[in-house]
Amino acid sequence: MGYTHQAEWHDHYASGKRFRTLTASERAVLNTAFRPAGPAVALDVGCGVGELALYLHEMGYSVDAVDYAESAVELAATQAPDDADVRFLRHDIERDNLAALPHDTYDLITFRLSYAFLHNRTWLLNRLREHLRPGGTICIITPLADTVSTDRRDITLDEDEIALATAAWTTAARFEADGMTVLVLREPAAGPVSVADKPSPAPQGLIGAGVVITDEHGRVLLGRSVHGVWELPGGKPDPGESLEQATVRELAEETGLSASADDAHVLAFLMDTTSDIPRLTAAVRVTAHHGTPTVTEPDLFHRWEWHWPADLPALTGTLFTPSAHVLNTVWPGLLTELPPVHRNLVRRPAPPEAPQQAREANRLRQEMTDQLIHQGYIDNASVETAFRRVRRHLFLPGVALETVYAAADAVITTKRDRNGRATSSVSAPWVQAVMLREAALHPGQTALEIGSGGPNAALMQELVGPDGLITTMDIDPFVIERAARFLPAAGYDRVRVVLGDGEHGAPGLADKDSLDAIIVTVQAADIPPAWITPLVEGGRLVVPLKIHGYSWAIAFDKRGDQLVSRSYTVCGFVPMQGVGAREEDAVSLRGGEIRVRFPEGGTADAEQLTQALESPRHERWTGVTIPGNTPFDKLMLWLATTLDGFCRLAVDPELDTGIVDRPKGWDAAAIVRDGSLARLLNRKTGPSTWEWGIHAYGPAAEQLAEEMAQQVLAWDRKHHISDAPLLTVHSVLDEDTKPSGARTLVKRHARLDFDWTHPHHADSA
Repeated sequence: MGYTHQAEWHDHYASGKRFRTLTASERAVLNTAFRPAGPAVALDVGCGVGELALYLHEMGYSVDAVDYAESAVELAATQAPDDADVRFLRHDIERDNLAALPHDTYDLITFRLSYAFLHNRTWLLNRLREHLRPGGTICIITPLADTVSTDRRDITLDEDEIALATAAWTTAARFEADGMTVLVLREPAAGPVSVADKPSPAPQGLIGAGVVITDEHGRVLLGRSVHGVWELPGGKPDPGESLEQATVRELAEETGLSASADDAHVLAFLMDTTSDIPRLTAAVRVTAHHGTPTVTEPDLFHRWEWHWPADLPALTGTLFTPSAHVLNTVWPGLLTELPPVHRNLVRRPAPPEAPQQAREANRLRQEMTDQLIHQGYIDNASVETAFRRVRRHLFLPGVALETVYAAADAVITTKRDRNGRATSSVSAPWVQAVMLREAALHPGQTALEIGSGGPNAALMQELVGPDGLITTMDIDPFVIERAARFLPAAGYDRVRVVLGDGEHGAPGLADKDSLDAIIVTVQAADIPPAWITPLVEGGRLVVPLKIHGYSWAIAFDKRGDQLVSRSYTVCGFVPMQGVGAREEDAVSLRGGEIRVRFPEGGTADAEQLTQALESPRHERWTGVTIPGNTPFDKLMLWLATTLDGFCRLAVDPELDTGIVDRPKGWDAAAIVRDGSLARLLNRKTGPSTWEWGIHAYGPAAEQLAEEMAQQVLAWDRKHHISDAPLLTVHSVLDEDTKPSGARTLVKRHARLDFDWTHPHHADSA
């Protein structure tokens, strides 16, 4: 009858059921052990219908009797004499506040047939000790487990439970009364908790450590084992050893290298399975050592070699699985497609890097910053200071320092999909410098980065200082794990790292006026409301926005509920994932040789266009020329925002038959209408001069060619080569009249109004 719910107890008493009555033997024990010498107060816990409480009153106690079954308390109060000094209260002794009891302390606290039903009996007994008066007593009356049938043992205590109940008391007496055991507990004992082991356990798994140790050049030590695999040094701990002690002992035994346990740092615990046996591997980084690697155990290893981390993805031979996981802990993402592992990181300060590597990285970092200043990408002291301080290479382990600190072209891919397409990268320093300059971050501000890599968030934290707050978020757990590892290791543990879809903004930063700036470091096809609403008035959004297939990092100011552009910088980023990802409409012609893309949506009749391409080509040269190595991205934007039917044309080089001239670099700007196609191209007319022209195909070829040519001529007459339109971004729900002269592009979330009557100059590269 082991009741576990309050409702069961209520129904028990309400239906007229009772427990065994107080026996003469029990009364005798109570009289002998607990009769008060003067006024005294008792607490009866689990009083039921009040029989014990009333007897305690007869003995001379003033009694508080509590039970959590309402029907029990009501019956007890009804049956009690009017002059009885007993207060019956509904009180859950385990959940309700003990301070709500009528008295702070008691001379006697009793449990009759109730202690076994308590879920947290040891905890409660400890708490009730605090409510005993000096010399007070706790009394537990309970049947013994070995005196009742098996099906009733849940209402009893066994000898282990009795020993546990009496262990915390200096005086613990025990009486027997008609098959009941009466425990008398006095003088709480003060002492520390004791500890003990279970009997000898059966082995449950494997445990060991993998040790990453590098030389002064940053190369990692691997051994060629007799089992035909490459392994890190390491092994299992001996009894009594810490992992750090085991690490340096194994290192000495296997390689002859000496190290101190103080220089061994546990970075993570890795759990996997081998031959159906759980395996726990500690990833340990040793930061200082002495000696030269030597084969000291030829029965285990043939030789030891130093390897560049960057070479490990293409290492000749096989890596021992735990060693591969340890290497991927020190250099996340270095090795791909490893077997599954559960990785639990140990948060601790990053170990120091090799002195020679640190000096070389600092030299290259200063040179990179000098180049960015000379090239005009950095033009203020705060951004300069940030670039000189952020150790970019700590976010790109295994990548050559010269590559990490190349100012112009250091876009470094950190993850690819199965088709080899980049899904995450660290942006080139010049792009980061431009976006940070345009974001105009100041000390104390709050800013969000969408698309994590690590270095950019560190630069942002430098700009907002210790009183500012930077949050970086990404949809990819792999990317977030890298950022969460590398940012603290580089000294930027104040950056908040969030896993989530940037389309929806960051948790806690979605309300109006929550952010001073947002920097998006993935290519976005749209601007969702979550990137506008949180910005303060005048706040900045810098986003690589894709417009008709071209991408510019556009800086916007927030004005009311709108965004207004202030600069454009042509750039390329990995595309956004998640809800914000967009697939382009496209038409394939001639078996895939030619592909016509409609980045903002659209379609064309493939059969009509194929026939058009087989018709005679119409050429129209404009006489508009451009010097070599001159950016012309704004001309593409002009055509995209002034021509109906705008699209992009690409030719597969492996299928190219020459029916159309294959575009060089970017896909060709084109228009498709009326079963016809016209595309832009150029030809060399001088040593460093190129002329714009149009090739057109189909029944409306001449009309489309002339229309496109007139727009090229209009661009040449009206605009500087770097002119960009004033771009205003509205919500798609905004019904405001668009400005005069603006061309409009409607996306899923935003309406883009391009006003070429008020152009501004912009950076291009």
